[in-house]
Amino acid sequence: MAKKATSKPKAKAAKSKSKSGAPSDPQAAIIDAALTLAGQLGWRLVRLDDIADSAGIDMATLYRTLPSKTAIVAAWMRRIDEVVATGGPADADDPAKDRLFDVVMRRFDALQPDRDGVSAIARDLMTDPAALICLFGNRRRSLNWMLELSGLGSDGFKGRMRARGLELIMLSTFRVWLRDDSRDMSSTMAHLDRQLTRVDQFLGRARNRGKPETVEA
Repeated sequence: MAKKATSKPKAKAAKSKSKSGAPSDPQAAIIDAALTLAGQLGWRLVRLDDIADSAGIDMATLYRTLPSKTAIVAAWMRRIDEVVATGGPADADDPAKDRLFDVVMRRFDALQPDRDGVSAIARDLMTDPAALICLFGNRRRSLNWMLELSGLGSDGFKGRMRARGLELIMLSTFRVWLRDDSRDMSSTMAHLDRQLTRVDQFLGRARNRGKPETVEA
């Protein structure tokens, strides 16, 4: 059951305002307001005027910047991608498993401060197929970026297979992360490590059978 807010929360980004009183970065203010409200009300119950009011902007600014809830989620996904990319490529000297672990955990580190809002959005999006279809390209871009930062590549048929495998690992680990109450995300890291170890062991057995095409896929 969605929590009932006693008052409309003000977005974190809205605290940084220009001399006119409007937030200096409307997009950041909108995203932060949306995540805060989602965590308190549930994403389905959040209205655009709620977001505008919490972000400290008028509806015209909201329309010019991010005119729908789906656009807000897409912009939030891009912001997470930028945070992950800021860390740069994983250490090329590390094994592939360790490189991918590092990049994936960067993403969960970026999600952690807004876990309540992220949880509410993820839950409610499952009942909105149209929004999921609109956001499919953003999700695929995120997977490809993580593969590129890990030095594994995302091009061609092999890249698509890697992205599909990573998607399954991310979904599985995301479920664990939603229930992980530890400060250091120890349960999340342990689960991710187990998933990547299983893949690594599978690829190792495939190599020993002399089937490089299976390994690459």
